[in-house]
Amino acid sequence: MTSHSPALRTLDMYIDGQWVKPASGQYFETVDPFTAQPWAMVARGGAPDADRAVRAAYRAFKEGPWGKMHPSERAKLIHRLGTLIEENADALAEIEVRDNGRLLAEMQHQVRYIPKWYYYYAGLADKIEGVVHPCDKPALSYSRPEPLGVCVAIVPWNAPLLLLSLKAAPALAAGNTLVLKPAEHTSATALKLMELVEAAGFPPGVINVVTGFGKEVGEPLVTHPLTRHVGFTGSTATGAHLYSLAAKDVKRVSLELGGKSPNIVFDDADLDNAVRGVVGGIFGATGQTCIAGSRLLVQRRVHDQFVEKLAAFTRKARVGDPRDVRTQVGPIANKMQFEKVLGYVDIARQEGAELLIGGKRPDGAECAQGFFVEPTIFTGVNNKMRIAREEVFGPVLSTLVFDDADEAVAIANDSEFGLAAGVWTRDMKLALRMSDRLEAGSVWINTYRDISYTTPFGGYKKSGIGRENGVEGIREYLQTKAVWLSTADEIANPFVIG
Repeated sequence: MTSHSPALRTLDMYIDGQWVKPASGQYFETVDPFTAQPWAMVARGGAPDADRAVRAAYRAFKEGPWGKMHPSERAKLIHRLGTLIEENADALAEIEVRDNGRLLAEMQHQVRYIPKWYYYYAGLADKIEGVVHPCDKPALSYSRPEPLGVCVAIVPWNAPLLLLSLKAAPALAAGNTLVLKPAEHTSATALKLMELVEAAGFPPGVINVVTGFGKEVGEPLVTHPLTRHVGFTGSTATGAHLYSLAAKDVKRVSLELGGKSPNIVFDDADLDNAVRGVVGGIFGATGQTCIAGSRLLVQRRVHDQFVEKLAAFTRKARVGDPRDVRTQVGPIANKMQFEKVLGYVDIARQEGAELLIGGKRPDGAECAQGFFVEPTIFTGVNNKMRIAREEVFGPVLSTLVFDDADEAVAIANDSEFGLAAGVWTRDMKLALRMSDRLEAGSVWINTYRDISYTTPFGGYKKSGIGRENGVEGIREYLQTKAVWLSTADEIANPFVIG
């Protein structure tokens, strides 16, 4: 077993209703991004742990009370879990901040909103209905949706509990069982959630958590012969890799992947409001969201004026301790990502982009130890530069100029991604025309980064497959069975089908 300081908390895995140690006996550090110091030791799972969790989930689905439970009874448990999350929101938010460095105020708001996913899908659980078909044969023909079985959810480090819930709530409502694999950097809230799962009264094996690294535990979960669905949020490269692994067993897959989302400001927009939207779109969550508005497109007539307003607003942003209510920009979630973001700053300079503000670690003792990068704005960017094409996943904004709507659409759509887009204009006809033409799964008009449990979310192109949230979200976790009941007296000709 890996030795570690007794002052650090030890976080074990949760399998089949029990807290278990990893088969390897090994643990690894999880680090507070503000202090760059470890605060807990997380179980380093492997293939044996993945197998144990999947088999527990399979038994719960096939043999336990969960599979036989009426949907309305499952709904009560799901709703109860939502209530417990609401009651423990502050504690969950504190853990999330310590694990990924997001602002405490932001995480408190986010965690308090998460229960709505459980309430919404609890309400849908007993409303999954079949259909009787107007069959043209002498038969009663109907179809009904059924759960898939064991579902694997793999989530990233930027919003662990939220992104986990986007998968868990609909999967459970559909009647499936789950194995959750949080990012190795941010496993603590998923494990804390299991305490609430126990308190809510879920049968053993319905929800399991296996922690560890992707190749060691994530891939065995994806390739396990008993898993039937893989839900993944993360980078496009990793998503494509997991997609190929799942395809070997023809598993169902939902992927919510990367983005390089355009935020488009027209010359008739309310510029002050657009500044706030652009700032929130790229510097909120320190730019560590898949929907970050990392490409700013500004119409030429107002470009200089808008960029000046934007820079002035951004310079006032307070960077520092995410637990301080005065802080507006926190640290990058981990050292590897911190180095990646600074690497992209260097790439942008080499490509000829003009650094307007930021681009380095902030001055001051408060930011000296943690993984901090100043809010950064580049101008003079063209859409062929890497800084405009690749996902940085940090507080780095690329500014481009356009002359008319046609050019804005051409620039915006010239990307392998298609997750989100923003449009800022007072002309609603223009806004609606833009929303029709933009190749993005979500288009925000005069707002940015809004999300709701009621509204489908997902990407075009390399930004993903499938949808989360709303009624479409639960369909990802269901399969359709067609049933034929013959009303004919006899089969007329057994050698002729149809």
